[in-house]
Amino acid sequence: MATPRKFIFDTDPGVDDAMAFFFALASPELELAGVTTVFGNGGTRITTRNALRLVETAGRSDVPVVAGAEKPLLHPYRGRAGHVHGADGLGEAGLPAPRGAAQPGRAARFLADQVMAAPGAITIIAVGPLTNLALAVSLEPDMVHAVREVVVMGGAAARPGNASPVAEANILNDAAAARIVFQAGWPLTMVGLDVTCATVMSPAYLQALGAIGNPATDFIARIAPFYLNFHRTQGVEGIYVHDSSAIAYAVDASLFTAQAAPVHVCVGDDRTNGQTIPDWRGQWPDAPAANVCLEVDDERFKALYMERLRRF
Repeated sequence: MATPRKFIFDTDPGVDDAMAFFFALASPELELAGVTTVFGNGGTRITTRNALRLVETAGRSDVPVVAGAEKPLLHPYRGRAGHVHGADGLGEAGLPAPRGAAQPGRAARFLADQVMAAPGAITIIAVGPLTNLALAVSLEPDMVHAVREVVVMGGAAARPGNASPVAEANILNDAAAARIVFQAGWPLTMVGLDVTCATVMSPAYLQALGAIGNPATDFIARIAPFYLNFHRTQGVEGIYVHDSSAIAYAVDASLFTAQAAPVHVCVGDDRTNGQTIPDWRGQWPDAPAANVCLEVDDERFKALYMERLRRF
């Protein structure tokens, strides 16, 4: 088997972040080098506490957790995800407090230092607002040449948004940061709503997952009901598989059909803020291309997720 791909998980846990985290740890193709946290599904204090819960549940307290940005670049943090993930970010499941603490320092510096220390080795998988990545590449511009790949769960190419009529939540949470990240020039793959909303884990699937009975699936079984109930209010009988889709791309890109195009991130306008617009015809010259995921083999993906979580 090929050498595992080292990655840093930039995250805002988050029910779907937790599901993605356990999927990654159960996949031998990936090797976790660190967790960086950002606001999004809760304030950074909440998301950092949740990240510590995840590494401790997984028996991986050796993995560094580093707190990151507490607000977007240009506006206050508005904290709008409690109705989706619960006020605690993890389904209001009454989980015990973590025993450990985050490492000193800030996520942007950690990201830059780790990438520059191992040129060509580190993939960043970002499943929250992109503020940490924008700050990191501003601190260390040469990391665009040193990173192996950046995989972003965010945006939408041909679907409506989920946080506004045109914008996906992670991008809308800090559109200015997302523009920096998409224009930076590093190898970037966008795993957006086009594929994440095409994969639905049904209540029966979630029940089968919970019946596996290991620490990861027991944790998911506790936090998923709140998330499932939110989806029901949106007319979805099941849950969309957002953050785990980014992990799936890193594990097996053949699950996805993608096309290269520059992606413009709209910033500032109250209607289009956070919209991601692929330039399929190359009409905006000199913009770096992203790899934009458009389709997914959702049944094969869900089979892979279940198989991997059985191993945990």
